[in-house]
Amino acid sequence: MTTPADENSAARQPVRMFLGRHKALAASAAVLLLALFVSGAALFQPWRLFTSSTVDEALPGTGQTPSPGGTLAVQQPTPGDPGSAVRSPVPVLPRVIAEGAFVSQEHSTSGMASLVKLPDGRLVLRLENLASSDGPDVKVWLSDQEAGGDWFKYRSGKWLDLGPVKATHGNQNYSIPAGADISGLDTVVLWCDRFSVAFGSAALG
Repeated sequence: MTTPADENSAARQPVRMFLGRHKALAASAAVLLLALFVSGAALFQPWRLFTSSTVDEALPGTGQTPSPGGTLAVQQPTPGDPGSAVRSPVPVLPRVIAEGAFVSQEHSTSGMASLVKLPDGRLVLRLENLASSDGPDVKVWLSDQEAGGDWFKYRSGKWLDLGPVKATHGNQNYSIPAGADISGLDTVVLWCDRFSVAFGSAALG
C-alpha cells in the first residue's frame, strides 16, 4: 500500500536527482537568490515599518517656542519711587510668518509646520508635534505644489531640499539657507527621495 509519505518522497526524487547532477548550478542559484534578498532588504529597509525616533529641539538661540514678536517696551518703576518709570526694551521674539497642519499622504502624518523668523533675521522651518513613519532617505522639502492629494506632482514642481528628516516624532528645526528664494514655496513635504513618495504635507498659510 502506498502512503502519502511515499508519494511525497517520490515527488521529491526528481528534484534531488537534478540537484545532484547540477550542483554548481544549484549553488549559483542559491548565491543569486541570497544576493537578491540582501539587495532588496537594503533598498526597501522593511524593518523601518516598525521603528521610530524622537527629537525635541528648541528654537535656535531662544530656548522657547515661537510667539508673535516685535520691539516692545514696558514701564518699570524705579526702586524707592513707585511714581517713576523707566522704559525698558524687551528683546524681539521669534515671529511666525506662516503655519499649517500636516495631512497624511502615503503614511499617516500629523503635527504642525511653521515658517519662523528669528530675532537675528534668519528663517527657520519648525515642525512641532510631528508624528509620521520611518523610511529610507526621507527629506524635508519646501514645495510650490499644493499639499495633499497625488504626490507625483512634487517631483515635477519647484522645491527646496532642507535635508533629511531628523526624527519621525517630536519638535525639530530646519534652517532656510541664507539668500534662498522661497517665494511660492508654501508647502512642506516629507518626501521619500528613494521611492518618490510623499509621507505627508502641510500648507503654510
